Order: sequence, then structure tokens, then C-alpha cells
Amino acid sequence: MIRVVLPAHLRTLARVQGEVGLELDGPVTQKTVLDALEARYPVLRGAIRDHGTLRRRAFIRFFAGGEDLSHEPPDQALPAAVAAGEEPFCVIGAIAGG
Repeated sequence: MIRVVLPAHLRTLARVQGEVGLELDGPVTQKTVLDALEARYPVLRGAIRDHGTLRRRAFIRFFAGGEDLSHEPPDQALPAAVAAGEEPFCVIGAIAGG
């Protein structure tokens, strides 16, 4: 089971508390995790990735294994610890301002 941590505003939108658990068949990548997340919680479509391009929204970041994966290719395999459910895939709402 893949563990996904969402920021508070996306948990509220999806009406979930805590981590989300997803079962995936096949490779564990950003794309497959986000596809499964949006299939399970359709209200999140467009909140994390653009509807048309499926590119990450500007103020959303992805972390796993202590590394920022936001600029990695979406089809690149996630770390083995994430695929094994030992560590979560984290979706973080970035903060900007001055």
C-alpha cells in the first residue's frame, strides 16, 4: 500500500483525515500515484495537477525519502521505501510571499 500525505487544504477538500492509502498495480511513479489519488478522490482533479497538461500546479511540491521530487519526470520510479509503504509520498502546499 502506498501512503500519501496531503496538506490540510487538500485533506479538507477530499474530506479525509491523516494519510491516504492507495493500492497500485504496476510501477510506483508520481504519475501512477496521482492518477490513483484523483481516481479515488475526483474532487482533487485539477487541485494538484493541471486538468489539461497534468503538470504539477505551481504551489504544489512532491517529496519522498527526504528529497524534493517536484522537478523529476512523472514516470520516474519513486524510491523503494515509498513503493514498499515504509515512507509516504508527500504532497506539500508551497508558501510564497515576501
